[in-house]
Amino acid sequence: MVERSLRGMKIGANSLESDIGVALVDRREVTYECLDNQQRFVVTLAADAEAPAVWECRCGSEAKLIGAQVEDDDEEKTQKPVRTHWDMLLERRSKEELQELLDERLALLREGKLYKRMR
Repeated sequence: MVERSLRGMKIGANSLESDIGVALVDRREVTYECLDNQQRFVVTLAADAEAPAVWECRCGSEAKLIGAQVEDDDEEKTQKPVRTHWDMLLERRSKEELQELLDERLALLREGKLYKRMR
């Protein structure tokens, strides 16, 4: 048998696509500072993307955007309050209607018409 070496590429070693005709998006770099280590690092984002105020550092703690104006207080004021199930129920029925429904259901339950009891 003839000994031959197979020529090929490692998986993931090189891309078979060329960069011809590819338009790259304009980019910008933003700097973050880690709150724990006081170290700075740079993140590359698209030019039109909004940089988040907080980014996760390599050490796992939070890093804040350098030179950003923090408007967390304004965001909290503009957010709607959380609607609970009770709030949504009160949008559909008044308290008097709810009391009437409760009384009807309790009467049916006491008479044994609502659920059959297992004996």
